[in-house]
Formats: sequence, structure tokens, C-alpha cells
Amino acid sequence: MVVCGDDGLAHRLADELRGVYGEQVTLVVPPSERTVRTPVVGRARAVSAAFIDRMMNAAVNRTVSGTGGGTGGSEPAGSIRVVEAAEATEEKLAEAGVERAAALALVYDDDETNIRAALTARRLNPRLRLVLRLYNRRLGQHIEELLDQAAALATGVGDAGLDASTTVLSDADTAAPALAATAVAGTTKVVQTDGLLLRAVERPPLRPGQAPPSGLATLAVLSSNDPAGAAGSEGNGEHGPLLLPDAAAVREAEGRGTVVLEQVSYAGPSLPSGRGVVPSFGSLFSRRLRWSLAGLVGCVAALAVALTVVTGEHPLYATYMTLLDLFAINEPALHQSLARQILQLLSGLMGLLLLPVLLAAVLEALGTFRTASALRKPPRGLGGHVVLLGLGKIGTRVLTRLRELHIPVVCVEADPEARGLATARRLRVPVVLGDVTQEGVLEAAKIHRADALLAVTSADTTNLEAALYARSVRPDLRVVLRLYDDDFATAVYRTLRAAHPHASTRSRSVTHLAAPAFAGAMMGRQILGAIPVERRVLLFAEVDVAGHPQLEDKTVGEAFRAGAWRVLALDRTPREGRPEERREEPAVEEAYEDSRAGGHPSGWVWDLPDTYVLQKDDRVVLAATRRGLAELLGRRSRERAGA
Repeated sequence: MVVCGDDGLAHRLADELRGVYGEQVTLVVPPSERTVRTPVVGRARAVSAAFIDRMMNAAVNRTVSGTGGGTGGSEPAGSIRVVEAAEATEEKLAEAGVERAAALALVYDDDETNIRAALTARRLNPRLRLVLRLYNRRLGQHIEELLDQAAALATGVGDAGLDASTTVLSDADTAAPALAATAVAGTTKVVQTDGLLLRAVERPPLRPGQAPPSGLATLAVLSSNDPAGAAGSEGNGEHGPLLLPDAAAVREAEGRGTVVLEQVSYAGPSLPSGRGVVPSFGSLFSRRLRWSLAGLVGCVAALAVALTVVTGEHPLYATYMTLLDLFAINEPALHQSLARQILQLLSGLMGLLLLPVLLAAVLEALGTFRTASALRKPPRGLGGHVVLLGLGKIGTRVLTRLRELHIPVVCVEADPEARGLATARRLRVPVVLGDVTQEGVLEAAKIHRADALLAVTSADTTNLEAALYARSVRPDLRVVLRLYDDDFATAVYRTLRAAHPHASTRSRSVTHLAAPAFAGAMMGRQILGAIPVERRVLLFAEVDVAGHPQLEDKTVGEAFRAGAWRVLALDRTPREGRPEERREEPAVEEAYEDSRAGGHPSGWVWDLPDTYVLQKDDRVVLAATRRGLAELLGRRSRERAGA
């Protein structure tokens, strides 16, 4: 396995492949003097990120000093070899052993660098399995098709018989749903890809005598509430979270919350969350101006009614005469009654008052259209919103996800050229431009009336400083931090939980959420998504039953491995050319027909009975831990057999 990158994701991915899957890994990273540089708030990595990179490079170099330059059998299983290179050129890729490698991950922060290296690697090894990190979704789809076609032409093997594949992933897309769900209390954890929707919800501990609500499966039992402890860490023993527990473990975990799978269904393509180019009528005018216009209309109606009473004319004729008096185009009521003359004078006065109101309406409408492409400021009286710090790659995806959930957001960004400003402008989300560490910036974002603070800048110190200041303003504020270093995140979590035991505090690492998906793709498995369970990760993968003795010819109940994996759904879509091969099992066929009748054309069956027997032609979606997925792939068993 070869991993090329220039930030923490590359190191995390290499460690995932080595520690979980037991693979030999060659890590291609920039030289230390290029990697470790003085961080700049909002632009470069944090101090802790650079320090961790430097320490990891030093430790790895000491461990593998004296090893050869290839990826042959001279290296022990689970080793990491480091190749220093400013760029992934053809020479450096050859030195890393791409020509003999099984998979290559290109996780540079720049899309163009990854594409250039992928084209070179595909030429060196057409059978290579490629995993690319791209932020641009549309470009990623085209690149994936292009590289797969190039591999098929170079090897002369069709797509069906070619093991080489190209998978395009985005760490921002992988982590954004988890970050957005964590920032909002009561928001469900959602994994949605290729038309499949998996929805899980975090439920509080049951009260005595309370019956558990319905759910498809219990995915995790949360850790016991320990404000001063490292809740959710893997080393927290029996007090930590239990992933994929069996029924006995769920019954024994009294007084602890759970994560329950509520829905696995088909979801069509997501609708665009942005608004149209033309603003709505209500947004053209301010609230004060709308009340002024309504008052003038009411006065005109009152004058028309009074004129009808005084003159005895028809109401429509009286309204017409009132409008003529209002616009000063009617004849003077010289020889008419005193009441008619007074009404004419009042109508003229209303006409004078109408002129500035109409002028203000025109100016406001023009200003609204002119500023439709400009950044909005937080409106007065705003409350119950989420303050989002940082509009980089991660922040932009989180912003989009929050708006899809119809959650009010106020963004804070220091860089006026940040990529997420265009998205905020399109979604008409208020933005405060300024350094969050400066006084008055969070106040401008209405932090004192916000429900949550989500700090996802690239600097750990900036996120921590913003969280501490926000907690000083509102001690009960819900805070979610993006932190690079796990040890640093644990220390921050302990301190904030101990200082504010009644407030919700969460720390999330983007690389920790994204690395399992990249590693699974390198192993040839499609990782649909990941959800965080406190400080651990639960994966959702799509797996063919064929070739997995743990699944093949086993019932769903027998295939379940507590703490490792659990089958959630079955794909009943017939393979091309073999539509008649779908098996006739009554329980599954009934659920399948119900899904078709309900308008779900995907063919997924999510209410599987435990007695259903999995066969080699089936494709399933399962929830798995990182090590459980590695065991299912057979890497661990081969390593133990070789030992």
C-alpha cells in the first residue's frame, strides 16, 4: 500500500492501514523542513498538527531505518516506510513501489496535485487500485470514469474482470454530516449515498419502568456519564462506549444512552438547498416599511368608507374618487358639503405621506437586488442559531448540511477570499468577517443568543480560544471543536466537561472520521459513511457475501458478531442479465414487494428477519467497527495464520 499526502490525513491513513489491517505501507510525504512551518491562523495547520507530524516522521524514520527501497517481502507485515518528496513525481512514485503496489491513496490537500499524480500512477500500473481525495464532486465523477476507462484499455480486461478501480472521496463530505449532527441537540446521524439513507438517533437513558422505543437495531451503547473522564475513548474500559452490542449487553447497560438505527430506506437525489436568484416578496422590504404601507392602505380604505357614508355613492365609485383625491388629480370640492371638503383635504394629506413611503420602497427594493450577491449581516433579534467558525473545505460542507436541515446559521470567517463565502452568499446566510480571536467578533455573531458553537477552523488554538471565550459568555452553550491531536482533544474534553458539567462539549477530528473510509476503499470495499460514537467511529460498508465465510450460508442472526459487524440491509436488485436469479424466500419477498409498492425502486430490504440465509449472490450493507471490518476482509486471520 502506498499513501501520498501532505497533511495529517496521510499519517492517519497510514497508521490505519498498518495498525488495523496489518498492511505494509509506504508513506510519501514532503520533507520535514517543508512540512513543519510556522502556522498562520485560518490558513496553515495548527501548532499541534505540525508538532505531531514532526514527531511521527521522526518515530517512523527511527523504526524503519536501514530498510530497503522497495515494497517487497523484506519488510515485515504492518510496517511503514517513509519516502520524502516535495511532489509525487513519476520518479518518486516508482521509488515508492507503485508498479508493484496493490493500492495507492493520493490525499494531498490540492485537487490538481492528486489528479496529476493519479494520471501518472495509472500509467505506471494500470492494475493499481486508486483512491483520490478531491473536494470538487463533479470533477471527481469525471476523473473516476476517465481513470477506470484508462485501466480497462491498458489491460485489455473489461470492467467486470478488472480488480483495479478508482474511488474518489472527500474528507469534508465524510466528516460534515457528523459535525453538523453533533452541533445540534436532537439531530439524527444520517448516512446518505447512492440513494441509500441510513438514519440513526442518539437516545437518552430510559427511566425506570419506561419501555424502550422501537428501532431496527441498537448500534452502540454510550459511555457512562463521567464529567472528568475521557468519555468515549477506546481506552476507557467498560465505562466506554460499546459498539454493536448484543441484546444481553443492551439489557445490562442500564442508565446509559444508546444509538439506535431508526431507518434504512431509499432516498432520491437531494434537492438543491439554495434559494432562487430573485428574492421573495417579503425580503424586498423591511418590516417597518411593510407596516407603513399597510397603514396607508388602511387609511385609504377608511376614507373610501367615509366618503360612501357622506355622499351615498356606490363603494367602488367612492374608492375611485378617494384615489383621485389621493393623487391630487380630482377637481376641488368647492360647492359641496363641508364633510366632503374635509375628506378631500385628508385624502390629499395621505397622498403627501404616500410619496416618501413609495420612495423608500423603491430604494429598499433596489438595494435588496443590489445586495443579493453580497454578504448578509446577522439580523436584529436573531437567536437559537448555530455559530459556525471557519468557511474552508470542512466549514463549507458543514454549512450546506446545516441549511439542508433548516437550521439558522451565522458564519464567522477571517479570510475575505475563503471558498465558503460564495456558498454563504448563495444560501443567504449571515457572515461576520473578522478574526474570531479579536474582541467583538463573536458578539457580532450573536453568540450570547446562540444554541451552539461549531469551531472548524484549521487551527486548534483558534478553535479552543473561541470555545473558551464563548463559554465565558454562555456557560451552558453547546460547543463542538475540530481538533487535530487526539491527546490534545481528550485533555480539552476533560477540562471543559469538568468546568461545565451541565453543558454539552464535543471534540471531533476530521482525519479520525475520514481515515477509515479511505482505508476501506484501498482494501477494495465501498465505505458508505461513518458516524461518530463519542470518540470512536462506526462504519457502514457495502459488501458482497461471496468470498466471506463469516457471512455466506449463514443466517442474519448467525452472521452477527457483537463488537465487530452487523448486517443491516440486503440489496435485492437483480444483477444485469440474471433478473430471474432472485431467490424466493417468503419473508424477504414480502418486504421487497412492500418496498416496491411504497415507491422505493432501489430494491433494498432493511427489515431482514434473523432467519434469512445469506447466499453468495447477495450484497448487504453492514455496520462494522474498524477492526471488525479488517477481520471481515480476512487480513487479520491471514496475519495470525502466518504467525
